[in-house]
Amino acid sequence: MWLLRVPWLLALLVTAASPGPSAAAPDPASVFADLSPAELRAVRTFLMERPELGLAPSRGGPLAKNSLFLVELLPPPKRVALRFLAHGGPRPRREARAIVFFGAQAEPNITELAVGPLPRPSSYRVLGLKGGRAVPFWARPMTQLEYELLHEALVAAVAPLEPLLREATGFGFQNCSERCLTFSDVAPRGLRPGERRTWLVLQRFVEGYFLHPVGLEVLLDHEDPDPRRWAVRRLWYNGRYFGSARAMAELHARGALPLARLPEPPARHLFSSYEPRGRFFTGTPTEVHGAKVCEPQGRRYRLRGNRLEYGGWSLAFRLRSSAGLQLFDVRFGGERVAYELSVQEAIAFYGGHSPAAMQTKYMDAGWAMGASSYELARGVDCPETATFLDAHHLLDADGPVRFANALCVFELPTGVPLRRHFDSDFQGGFNFYAGLEGRALVLRTTSTVYNYDYIWDFLLYPNGVLEAKVHATGYIHATFYTPQGRRYGSRVHSHLLGNIHTHLVHYKVDLDVAGTGNSFETMDIRFENISNPWSAGARVVQPWLHREPRRREREAVLPLGRAPPRYHLAVTRRHENEPSSSSIYTQNNPWDPPVTFESFIRDNETIEDQDLVAWVTVGFLHVPHSEDIPNTATPGNAVGFFLRPFNFFDEDPSVASRAPVIIRPLDPPTCSRLEIQRWTPPSPGACVHPEPFTYNGTY
Repeated sequence: MWLLRVPWLLALLVTAASPGPSAAAPDPASVFADLSPAELRAVRTFLMERPELGLAPSRGGPLAKNSLFLVELLPPPKRVALRFLAHGGPRPRREARAIVFFGAQAEPNITELAVGPLPRPSSYRVLGLKGGRAVPFWARPMTQLEYELLHEALVAAVAPLEPLLREATGFGFQNCSERCLTFSDVAPRGLRPGERRTWLVLQRFVEGYFLHPVGLEVLLDHEDPDPRRWAVRRLWYNGRYFGSARAMAELHARGALPLARLPEPPARHLFSSYEPRGRFFTGTPTEVHGAKVCEPQGRRYRLRGNRLEYGGWSLAFRLRSSAGLQLFDVRFGGERVAYELSVQEAIAFYGGHSPAAMQTKYMDAGWAMGASSYELARGVDCPETATFLDAHHLLDADGPVRFANALCVFELPTGVPLRRHFDSDFQGGFNFYAGLEGRALVLRTTSTVYNYDYIWDFLLYPNGVLEAKVHATGYIHATFYTPQGRRYGSRVHSHLLGNIHTHLVHYKVDLDVAGTGNSFETMDIRFENISNPWSAGARVVQPWLHREPRRREREAVLPLGRAPPRYHLAVTRRHENEPSSSSIYTQNNPWDPPVTFESFIRDNETIEDQDLVAWVTVGFLHVPHSEDIPNTATPGNAVGFFLRPFNFFDEDPSVASRAPVIIRPLDPPTCSRLEIQRWTPPSPGACVHPEPFTYNGTY
């Protein structure tokens, strides 16, 4: 048995870079490896040369064009992959998933293609979404080209407000040099299907500009593929709505518009910066290095391509451009316990007084959060001893882009023993002491989706426990402070409102416990009040376990009775046409999304002795506060879940570790002579990383 543990529930389910083609037999894990730069280029070249597609370069040109937006691995069907992994038969056909924007045709749409075989593609086929639905062109994710056009349209639209902005903020758009304004956009982009109207929040472009709104928000309609037809529909300034920029400018010229005047930003110690300021009360040193992670006898894990091994663990991993980390063929002790474990979606729902705040419902898969995997800093984002891996993405670009040090792998001391016991003799001595140090292997990446930074971790423990965890940090999504806004958050700075929001993160857990034929049951603790069998007239109140099989999908959504779709846990039968619970199109078409998770359970299929998937939702409510300045801190802002073995092994599998310490007295009860048993060297040795800190940051 393998236990899926989340904080509120006990639920039981029963029963380096991608290597390119070479003459040597590759590791079986490579069937799940991300596409290499050569494969990405080959797919793009093949598609660009197909005359019937009529593809144009991604950068430049009009919006109404046919262009290649995304290329990433298309994993093989599960049954094909399992047959290969189990019997070593023919390798599955290696294919790419390509997303094409068809904007230069009578009925613009978005089409997904399967392209292969790799490394030399020669054909493609259309990948149909569940239900055979087409994706409308207006539901497409934003591109760099559209952002450039959006900026141009915004600058032109608010030109009449340049005197107002200069007077109120000291910044502007026209000939601004180092005192420029910028903007952040929110989504969904409208109120109904077919719309593409975006609220833009104007900000002073200083370090940490997310915390520097100027009080002006602009609703720009960019639904038409021709930017010449774009127009401003509404404006909001300091709590008031306006129909046009010219009307606002006229009020300002007459002195009839109260201005929200912002103080001059300081040259140093800007509140949104990381620059140190102030002193700790105790005066303990912070100018020297603190505790570090080290590997005095070398690494205790093995990394071969995308195959990761540690103790009893073995798994394949990849970093999807669309949605982030994905594990495959997860094994412990050589036995598969999960076929897939992956991030699906990260959502943040906001409330506020300004129109941008009340409209913000971020669905980060729609921003290709997997491709926002920027460089990790050695010694900060990951220990100095970590192994760093590059990622290559082909997203809204005319070729693969290298993201250096986008992932890291390291062994982490947990700071608490995995297990320990002091066996007292209750006479001032002891019979024995035994303990096993706490260690876990961490696979980490980040997604910086504009203001927020998500730190994604999978942790492997020696006792067969796997933890999925995400930390939220980065800048809060903040809006301009008005007295009415206090209802929706906290005043975190003089002109800044930290808006209330809820983070929800969705995971896919395709467990294969002792094979693919699994069932699902829950265990609840109940209490009984019974007669004491060994003392007449006495009563005993005690807990007992209530096991309940969940035989159909509708019985396997928890908590029961909760209105859909925010289930903490849902267990469904696995289908190839239900690979993900969300999509990159949902952000801009939440009203009729091409992937609707509720459809996974609507047919209420049987889930007894079937290939099952557990869909896990974790999250937290964030009421921003002044301590979120300059950034939200990770302590208290992390959520996740555990996969734990439950009567799966005969004993704790970490007994195979050679790292315990056992101490026995040779002369009890005096305990003056001790026998110390260790299977590791007596001393760990030096623990210093000699290389200085370096960072590049380009991609």
